[in-house]
Amino acid sequence: MYTQLADWHGPGAWILLFPLFWIAVVVLVVALLRRTVWRRHGACGFGAGAAGAAGAAEHPLAVLGRRYAEGDIDAEEYRAKRAVLTEPGRDVPRGGGGAR
Repeated sequence: MYTQLADWHGPGAWILLFPLFWIAVVVLVVALLRRTVWRRHGACGFGAGAAGAAGAAEHPLAVLGRRYAEGDIDAEEYRAKRAVLTEPGRDVPRGGGGAR
């Protein structure tokens, strides 16, 4: 029995794969969250609040909602413009493009 323990040289270099595996898992989870959930909720420099600061263009519906919330347009005009922007088959450009 003593000779079996004396011949054992430890776990070897493959033990380094475990930390590398968990680092890869954490990196993949963060990347997945950045691409999906956090981008939708305005984190990571994206969203309605950070559009001016980051230089990204706001979505036309976000601009319309903000203008209605600020009182620039009334409810009737908001509904009419929203109906135009959300009608089926319409490709809405990401830049907005409309005059304010």
